[in-house]
Amino acid sequence: MRVCLASTSPARLMLLQQFGIRPLTVAPDVDEESVVAAVEASEGRTLAPDEHVLLLARRKAADVAARLADDIPGFDGIVIGGDSMFEIGGDVLGKPHTPENAIARWHALRGRTGVLHSGHAVIRLEPGAAAQEVHAVAEASVTFAGDVTDAEIEAYVDSGEPLHVAGAFTVDSLGGAFITRVEGDPSTVVGMSVSTLRALVRELGVEWTALWHTADPSLERTDVGDARS
Repeated sequence: MRVCLASTSPARLMLLQQFGIRPLTVAPDVDEESVVAAVEASEGRTLAPDEHVLLLARRKAADVAARLADDIPGFDGIVIGGDSMFEIGGDVLGKPHTPENAIARWHALRGRTGVLHSGHAVIRLEPGAAAQEVHAVAEASVTFAGDVTDAEIEAYVDSGEPLHVAGAFTVDSLGGAFITRVEGDPSTVVGMSVSTLRALVRELGVEWTALWHTADPSLERTDVGDARS
């Protein structure tokens, strides 16, 4: 069973590899801001975080699945799309990008609990058959230590790690020491809920264990979007 990750997120790729899967990765060609803005304009409202991440996960998976169907007609497997955002106190926190934003973010996070929303979409591609899609949202709450010092925050920001991740933190690397509790599937906070993916894959009639220790034969190709291992 072949697997394609519709993302070039190092965290999502690492997560799948840790769980025994070595997928082809293809960067989706999706203008996230435009997609969300168009849907919100048509519906006349702001999407809730769970709707936001599910919309983008589905668009990413659909984009890559369509390109795979054209570029690798014999592809027999699944395409996985995902998107995440962090919410705390009613505010949605994206990537801080700058050290100043990250420091301010961490001053606000100390001692508080937020929710990581993670959208998942899985598409089954099979030659000669119509594509099938299933999707779901997983959530995990994250509680930050209240005694994180200003010096620790500055050192963490200086490491560069929090600048380009949603919420300005990681749970599986340097930032994990400043997190006291995670409620829900811990892998949700890394980038995708693996237990949710397993349930979705089974909805499509594929056993999760069939994905273990398989290397996609397309990994060495360079003509499918931005494919890389």
